[in-house]
Amino acid sequence: MRYLPHTEDEIRSMLATIGVPSLDALFDDVPTANRLGRPLAIDPALPEAQLMGHLEALAHQNDAARALSFLGAGLYEHHIPPAMDQLLLRSEFYTAYTPYQAEVSQGTLQAIFEFQTIVCELLGMEIANASMYDAASATAEAVLMARRVTGRLHVAVSEGVHPESIQTIETYLRNVDHGEKLVSRVALGEDGRTDTKALEATLRDDTAVLVVGYPNFMGCVEDLEALRAITKARGVLLVTATHEPYALSMIKAPGQCGVDIAVGEGQALAVPPQMGGPGVGLFAIRSGKELLNQMPGRLCGETVDQKGERGFVLTLSTREQHIRREKATSNICTNHGLIALAMTIRTAMLGKKGFLEVGRACLAKSEYLKKKLLETGKFSLPYSAPTYNEFVVRRNEGAAAPLLAALAAKGILGGVALARWFPPAAPGTGHDKDFLVAVTERHSREDLDRFVAALASV
Repeated sequence: MRYLPHTEDEIRSMLATIGVPSLDALFDDVPTANRLGRPLAIDPALPEAQLMGHLEALAHQNDAARALSFLGAGLYEHHIPPAMDQLLLRSEFYTAYTPYQAEVSQGTLQAIFEFQTIVCELLGMEIANASMYDAASATAEAVLMARRVTGRLHVAVSEGVHPESIQTIETYLRNVDHGEKLVSRVALGEDGRTDTKALEATLRDDTAVLVVGYPNFMGCVEDLEALRAITKARGVLLVTATHEPYALSMIKAPGQCGVDIAVGEGQALAVPPQMGGPGVGLFAIRSGKELLNQMPGRLCGETVDQKGERGFVLTLSTREQHIRREKATSNICTNHGLIALAMTIRTAMLGKKGFLEVGRACLAKSEYLKKKLLETGKFSLPYSAPTYNEFVVRRNEGAAAPLLAALAAKGILGGVALARWFPPAAPGTGHDKDFLVAVTERHSREDLDRFVAALASV
């Protein structure tokens, strides 16, 4: 099967029509030094059947795809049923990608409306948008929104927020603040949660927002009520970032704890980690005009048509294409529609009971693994705060990175070395010995026991 539709005769005919002698002549304006001047160094074309076999052989060389994995750090390997993929292929969802014309976009608009409803239920908030790109963009947009709402510029970010989300916040603000350093990091306490004394010392009269992870990057569940009390007294908005949505089956929703803006990542409920993406950013707020009018992205609402029948429309879309540039809340001009739809389908398939069952399984298995790791005598758990399905493990002797490399050679991806984000000042200091381990319902007891035995033997 050919995928290049133009024959040599057709190419010659088109060149003759435009009066050009050859394909190379089309590029005469490009300096010779900037042209390759030879064919690309790629293998010759193959028939489709042979090509598929070749691609399968290449795929089998990817050992990581078949490894026993305990990777997390923001992306999680949960079960995604094949039925979800089949539902994504239904023709009802093949409506306009950008749903401006409601009369021809009801499938897309209804899916967005259902997604927003699910996000509100998950996060315990009143209003949700149609999604952002991922958790990092959602977190950065929440910071910008908080600055607009409060009229303040300073930003406090807990060191328990995902390091790459912190980098994204700093990137967003680098030019907005004309180089002025207006992002302060709040240290974690000995228990792994945001240190309230450090927070009190960090907050200023011009602080707009505090951002915390929930659970945080170390897997620890923050005490949101305590943080809310501190920020409320100072007129500071509180933002939570949740990368593992299944955690909300076991812990209080951010909205129950007085959070102003709750953001997160829906990947775990939608698609496999897929080498890092794409994901779907969750973004929700408590009710109130001052927040709603400054919310980024688009929002789908329910209405009725001329016949009085239920229908859906874009209710809010405060971006450059719709309003004056200086009044736009964000330059994000779309949403991750397909991944949002996948999350909507998967969550509906689970239902409340299934969601709780998965949550309990993840929690029970992670607690079992903690216990078994401590029994080896070779590892400790540096943080005492409660966790959900992810936690930090400390190697008593030696650095974590070579240990994880040895495990990988045995077909086990044993976690993520924290030195990747928190490089130690010297060997054996800081997080040099620490690695982050994530457990999901996909891990059997045999998997956990195999992991512990491999760790102990190395």
